This record gives sequence, structure tokens and C-alpha cells, in this order.
Amino acid sequence: MLIISVGNVIVLLLDLFSHYTFSYWISFVPALIFQGQIWRLVTFIFVPLNENLLWFLFSVLLYYSIGRSLEQSWGATKFTVYYFLGVILTIVYGLIMGLVGYGWYQTANMYYLNMSLFLAFATLYPDTTFLIYFIIPVKAKWLAWLDLGFLALAVAGTLIGGNLPMALVPLVAILNYVLFFWSDLMGMLGRARHRHSRQTVNFKQATRQAHQQKGYLHKCAVCGKTDTDDPDEAFRYCSKCNGYYCYCSEHINNHVHIQ
Repeated sequence: MLIISVGNVIVLLLDLFSHYTFSYWISFVPALIFQGQIWRLVTFIFVPLNENLLWFLFSVLLYYSIGRSLEQSWGATKFTVYYFLGVILTIVYGLIMGLVGYGWYQTANMYYLNMSLFLAFATLYPDTTFLIYFIIPVKAKWLAWLDLGFLALAVAGTLIGGNLPMALVPLVAILNYVLFFWSDLMGMLGRARHRHSRQTVNFKQATRQAHQQKGYLHKCAVCGKTDTDDPDEAFRYCSKCNGYYCYCSEHINNHVHIQ
């Protein structure tokens, strides 16, 4: 992410000195790529999404921080695969759009790919708090739902306008998120169905009783840390383990799955 962030800063500076024409020469335009300007297949990832200097710097720092957090959680290899899978999917679909009548459009940028980074972060660290306008505290999970809501509105609006190829752009860009978190998403759906089953034990009542008897509600199955020891710790249940096994943020992605 450091290379991407520094590249964004350099391109913005070059834009300032070229009256924002430099970004045009490196953006993703299929017709120009087909004419031999193949550098655009790579350079579009450095095109800034915001011309406002303050918001640009804020977004660069934000996504650099998110990228570093994902890299520390997953490891450099997994993070690199996740990121560049999104890039490759975006490139392939951008070229396909160039073949179906959108050759002179900028059919690929980093907006929705950056969203896929934030969705991954919000899934791994749902209770991380962000200060909107440096004042309003909002947890990452709620911002992720808000992002998905705007994405759904964008897709729906484009479909209503009869533009199916353009409607698929955001869906393709976040396909890497769906592929990487498929088991987690299915696990959440499975738990949701389980909670609504008539044969399911009242989970809230059971957790209250467990809290009264044990003195804690959540306990990491690896290190033994509880929500009583650290009330601010984000505990999560692993969808890949056979049973309800709880883990702290340090071990949710670093444990042997129990079968």
C-alpha cells in the first residue's frame, strides 16, 4: 500500500502542475489501450479519486492505514493476492466494456476497489470507531453497511436507466471481497437462520445466564482472555470451527480450526 499511496501523491502533484491533464494520460480508457497505450493497464491505480487536497490526503492516509492493518492480520502474501485479484478483475471487466461500446469511457478506477478494502477491514475489525468529520464516532461495521447501501442504490439506479454493463462495475470490483469472505458470509447467514428457528434456544437468555454464572460473556478459546478482562476487546465467533468457538481480535485469524 505504501507504493500505491506514494504514487497517488506524485500523480496529484503532477496534476497540479499540468492543470489536471496528467491523470488523463494514465487513466483507464480501453480504446487507447487497444491502440497500444498499454501502460494504462497499470497506471490507472495511481489516479487520485479526489482533487480536493485535504480530502485527498485524508483518504490516502486512511486507505494506507487500512491496508497496513489487513497486511498485519493476513500477512503480506494474502493481502497482496486480495488486492491484486480486485485489480485484475477490474482490468478484465474494464476491457470487456471497451469491446461493447464503452471504448472511450474511463471504465475502471479505484473507487470500488478501495471500498473492497474497507469492507474487508470492517469484517475483521467491526467495532473499530471512526470519527466522521473528526467529531461523530461511528463503528466500522455501520459504515460498511452504509457503503453497501450506496452501492446497491448505484447499481439499482444504473439498472433502471437500462445500463447493465455499467451496473456490473461495482459488483465486479468487490468480487474479491465476496470470494475471500464467502465462508464468513455463509456462516453469518447460517447463524441468522439458526436464531430465527423455533427450535433454537433463546441465545440472549442463555448468554445472560452464562454471564451470571461465569462472570464473563466472551472468552478467547486460544489465550483465555475474556470481555471482563478487557471490555474494549472485539470478540468474534469463527464460522469455520465446528461449534461456537470465540476468539479475540489477535486470534480470530490466527488459530487452528476445531473440527
